[in-house]
Amino acid sequence: MVTYILAIILIAFLFDFINGFHDSANSIATIVGTRVLSPLTAVVWAAFFNFVAAFTVGTAVARTIGKGMIDVSIVTPNVILGGLLGAIVWNLITWWFGLPSSSSHALIGGYAGAAVAKAGGGGAIIVAGWTKTSIFIFLSPIIGMVSGFILMTGIYWAFRNVAPHRVDASSARYS
Repeated sequence: MVTYILAIILIAFLFDFINGFHDSANSIATIVGTRVLSPLTAVVWAAFFNFVAAFTVGTAVARTIGKGMIDVSIVTPNVILGGLLGAIVWNLITWWFGLPSSSSHALIGGYAGAAVAKAGGGGAIIVAGWTKTSIFIFLSPIIGMVSGFILMTGIYWAFRNVAPHRVDASSARYS
């Protein structure tokens, strides 16, 4: 049993590695593609903020996934393994075909699917735990769009009297 648990932990690390190359491209592609930052600078920047986030944001998401979405009495090492393997396969499929997707949502879906399979039906699902997650799947892009609009409007307003050639000359020094 100990060997089996260690194998699951190794597969979790494999998921984490795949999550890294799957999601990191999404997080820095626009910055590199538009030449705002060089690839090296973008990777260092993303790594730094991911490291800082691990110690400052907290574990609320992990707690919600761990106890608020699936009946924990259903969870066994097989359910965890099934969820990880489902998420890994989905990440690799979407990566191969260039489809934008979230590794976190893949993990949640794999975990839920494995729990439903183990329970023999939807009784494993805690509906209240899925409400907040489902709402924010739809709200997050809207919040991002509104925040981006407000930020961009503020930047345009702050630099409204600056000649474009001065801005271009300043940005050329950093690329």
